[in-house]
Amino acid sequence: MSLRESLREDSGRSEPGGERVEDERAEGGRAPALPPTVVAAPAAPLAAPVQPASPAKPRRPLRRAVLGLALCAALGGGAYVGWDWWTVGRFFVSTDDAYVQADISVLAAKVSGYLAAVPVVNGQAVKRGDVIARLDDGDYRLAVTAAQDKLATQESTIVRIGRQAEAAQAQVLQSAAQIDAAKADAVRAGADYARATGMQADYVAKSRLDQAKADRDRTEAAVKSAEAALVAARANVEVLRAQTREAENLAAELRTAVGRAQRDLDFAVIRAPFDGVVGNKAVEAGAYVSPGSRIAALVPLQSVRVDANFKETQLGRVRPGQEVHIHVDAYPDRDIVGTVESLSPASGSVFSLLPPDNATGNFTKIVQRLPVRVHVPEDVAREGLLRPGLSVVVRVDTREGADAPVQKLAARR
Repeated sequence: MSLRESLREDSGRSEPGGERVEDERAEGGRAPALPPTVVAAPAAPLAAPVQPASPAKPRRPLRRAVLGLALCAALGGGAYVGWDWWTVGRFFVSTDDAYVQADISVLAAKVSGYLAAVPVVNGQAVKRGDVIARLDDGDYRLAVTAAQDKLATQESTIVRIGRQAEAAQAQVLQSAAQIDAAKADAVRAGADYARATGMQADYVAKSRLDQAKADRDRTEAAVKSAEAALVAARANVEVLRAQTREAENLAAELRTAVGRAQRDLDFAVIRAPFDGVVGNKAVEAGAYVSPGSRIAALVPLQSVRVDANFKETQLGRVRPGQEVHIHVDAYPDRDIVGTVESLSPASGSVFSLLPPDNATGNFTKIVQRLPVRVHVPEDVAREGLLRPGLSVVVRVDTREGADAPVQKLAARR
């Protein structure tokens, strides 16, 4: 049976008059042909595809409950935030224009020479007195030796002059004794001359009288000579004393020269002036340095602080001694509590290289900033985590001491 005939049978069965078609086919033996214009309908599918069940729509009361809870939570959060701002937040002033600072020391050479060794590296922690750099000190040792030798020679000169002064003092005593002897001779000679002149001329020879007179004159001259020698001896003593003082002054100059040479020798070794961390090392062994040449920088991490630049509109209630919350960008989960140490005596623009002059030209008001120094607790500073230059955010609690005098709060600290 062909497909066309099958379709005809199916269509004949589906029509209401299907029984008649079968009867006509049985009587005549042939089924009437379909009209040329009639197109066979396609066969119906055996089974319709199963459509997926649509999800159940949420019930409207549940949605309203969720929205109500969300609205209540939002209102409660807003109320809490508002209450927190009214009771706490409005008393805080904050700025992110703040940085960690420290009194960094730049170590430089005091004397010239070649570096023999630089036993430190960047980032190394050192103690006070540790060697940072060492210069070749051969020339400075020779200078110290030469100065010491000159001083020793001068000290010997002082000793020699002292002995001469002692001898001159002995000459003074000798001259004084000679005066006494000369005076004794003068007394004797004067007595002899008086006896000679008291006798009659017939009993005393003319020569004896002349001899007595000569002895008298000679002994008187001897007394004067001894007195002059005493004056000279005393003057010699004074001269030697003056020479001693001169020699001692020269010795003092030589001692100063020895001290200077020793000081230059000591400066050949550059040591750390305080505890800190070495950074920005600029030289290596073998380099030639002159006075003032940069060796390295020493950062005292144990005495770091925070310099915060607040706007002038924020400083109305900021006072020394108030509590400060420090948030370091490098350690966002840590809250460091410090205190306001001091406020700068002038705004930052005043200390700039070219301070503004608002008395000339057109004027535009610009909010100025005033540096505020914040003290970091010593236990936090000793941890070595805060490094100069780190960015921080500071929040000052102005509730305490907002109206108190600055001196009173400073004394409280």
